[in-house]
Amino acid sequence: MSSSSLLSSSSSFSHLLAPYGWDADWEAEFAPYAEQGLLPGRVVRVDRGQCDVVTADGTLRADTAFVTPHDPLRVVCTGDWVAVEPGGNPRYVRTYLPRRTAFVRSTSSKRSEGQILAANVDHAIVAVSLAVELDLGRIERFLALAWESGAQPVVVLTKADLVPDVVTLAHLVQDVETTAPGVPVLTVSARDGDGLDTLTAIVSGGTSVLLGQSGAGKSTLANALVGEDVMDVRAARDVDGKGRHTTTTRNLLALPDGGVLIDTPGLRGVGLFDAESGVGQVFAEIEELAERCRFHDCAHEAEPGCAVLDAIETGELAERRLESYRKLIRENQRIVAKTDARVRAELRKDWKRRGAEGKAAMEAKRGRMR
Repeated sequence: MSSSSLLSSSSSFSHLLAPYGWDADWEAEFAPYAEQGLLPGRVVRVDRGQCDVVTADGTLRADTAFVTPHDPLRVVCTGDWVAVEPGGNPRYVRTYLPRRTAFVRSTSSKRSEGQILAANVDHAIVAVSLAVELDLGRIERFLALAWESGAQPVVVLTKADLVPDVVTLAHLVQDVETTAPGVPVLTVSARDGDGLDTLTAIVSGGTSVLLGQSGAGKSTLANALVGEDVMDVRAARDVDGKGRHTTTTRNLLALPDGGVLIDTPGLRGVGLFDAESGVGQVFAEIEELAERCRFHDCAHEAEPGCAVLDAIETGELAERRLESYRKLIRENQRIVAKTDARVRAELRKDWKRRGAEGKAAMEAKRGRMR
């Protein structure tokens, strides 16, 4: 391909793919593949080894056989920028560009595998329904994965019109804000349109992924942001607020006011996958307190001079927060230990130390009872 043809193609790509997030940096990344005559495109949907890719030539179907390695974190996913063959039947995705961010959770597999849900995301929108009792621990879990991905989390409390009064709504928002330090917390009613302007302003600045449990109102929210019914919506059960999975695949949608939205199926399980820094950001106040503990390896359980336990005694820190922090740290350590021999050794050492401390405490107690 001549230099003039490359210049013309690049101009076309920039114009037609800009609504999907194409920019000068992606263009520079893609340059070697443009020289090979490949087309750039963004994956809008993946389904069983096939994917829909939006390109300057329109949306096309492509096979991912060339980029389906044994590592599940390196498969093509929604949000990827890919290099596609310009012709052929079938067409093939030849590669994907290095990801800027990636939202990953652990699978239910005992092999400690990760599952990539979305790539190149700027905002992780955690949808939480106000139609049921808040599960703050689940919100913390979503936020840990969102921070770990490299995206900016945003909590959206949906179905705000179902909260009976303003005072109750204010208390619910305050509970979530305490749970989500450094994270914007919005209340939205897709039915009334309340709060949508603020959310639209956020998502118009890049790519956002919509996360949450089934029944959280994600599809309704997606329809409201897109401005038309692009996602199927079904009512949630009154008994527990849960809905059936109306979204079964991850879909990338261009928004009318700018930005791109990736809608995801409702997530029943949200397992951590090597998310230590994400957990640290969710519980930033605990990590800050820990720096003042007497011992640098303080477990915040019974050690003297523990600033975290002191904060619980004074009411500065809620005990629920510490329990949730411990739970997520332990879970993340178990996941990492399955593939990291050094971490496994450290955990065994820690278990032995705690066992010895427990045995010593028991013997001391017996001695006092004699």
